[in-house]
Amino acid sequence: MGIGLIGAIIIGGLAGWIASMIMKVDTGLFANIGLGIIGAVVLNLILGALGIYAEKSWLAQLVVGLVGACVLIAGWRAIKR
Repeated sequence: MGIGLIGAIIIGGLAGWIASMIMKVDTGLFANIGLGIIGAVVLNLILGALGIYAEKSWLAQLVVGLVGACVLIAGWRAIKR
């Protein structure tokens, strides 16, 4: 059983918020949620292609979402330059 939709929104918000603090980016609530969820999806796809699967627990998905959101922010900054 996965974390569910509400859990994904909560974890995505937390991951995006922490990533925005780490990367020193000023984003709003909805951007934080989006960054965390999209970051988790993207990084889960990349890790899955490498044969690494994150556990379906809150903590594992928080870490994956956090790292994925940081990667998205860094990528956006690189494109913007």
